[in-house]
Amino acid sequence: MHRADPSPGADRARILSGGGMKLSIRHDTTYSYADEVCTSIQFLRLTPQDSQRQQVLQWQLELPRRVRAQRDPYGNILHVMTLDEPHGAIILTAFGEVQIDESREVEGDSQSPLPFLRTSHLSAADAALCDFARQHCGAGRDRAALTELMHALAEHMPYRPGATGVGSTAAQAFAGGAGVCQDHTHAFLACARSLGIPARYVSGYLCTEDASHLASHAWAEAWLDDGWYSFDVTNRLTRPERHLKLAVGLDYLDACPVRGMRRGGGAEQMHAQVQVSSMVQVQHQ
Repeated sequence: MHRADPSPGADRARILSGGGMKLSIRHDTTYSYADEVCTSIQFLRLTPQDSQRQQVLQWQLELPRRVRAQRDPYGNILHVMTLDEPHGAIILTAFGEVQIDESREVEGDSQSPLPFLRTSHLSAADAALCDFARQHCGAGRDRAALTELMHALAEHMPYRPGATGVGSTAAQAFAGGAGVCQDHTHAFLACARSLGIPARYVSGYLCTEDASHLASHAWAEAWLDDGWYSFDVTNRLTRPERHLKLAVGLDYLDACPVRGMRRGGGAEQMHAQVQVSSMVQVQHQ
């Protein structure tokens, strides 16, 4: 087992001015195959970054081979792992500690938000989603309007594991009237962008006492005037108090923690386990 190289430009010296909550995270992923895999490639966005609302205190990846970190087009930390020897399983582990500033509701950005007006196959708005967005937002293009949209989507699409698949689009999930956090986020992105509001997909973790949600999580961020505001449709939250961000993108495919391809192997089984716990409240004078 090898530990991945540190993220490019990593800096652990900064301390969040507002203090906050310290989270401990462990994310284990195991892929098992019926037959040996000849070659596989895994794209890993499992490394959080320092930002205005989170500080990475320590973080490690344990992987089958040594991999160097790089940046993807959205600025996420990406590890690309290639296994070119026959293998019957892949075990990936990410773990560390991150401090969260619970008081911060918005994050500024030196980069233009305009690229996040673009749509994608998974997050495209059909006529039904466009009508839904107009119905619930009207002429509003502010946080209050998007909060109303968030609650309306949660009502229309109750959380129901198994109702959709990893390739389900926003339109398909919306038409089916149910989904998981990925579907909720895609539907919100489709609606927001149809209104001319830049919005992006966020992958990460949520600290919760609900055992049914102990997995990686997804939510949306929308650009309103001065920065990115969070909208977690699944949990009806507009304050990212216990959210830890891993990656952002236009949709799930840009930001998912683990994505791969392989040659051979036959049937595949994937088991993922995420543990997120609050450690201590940290205060700075």
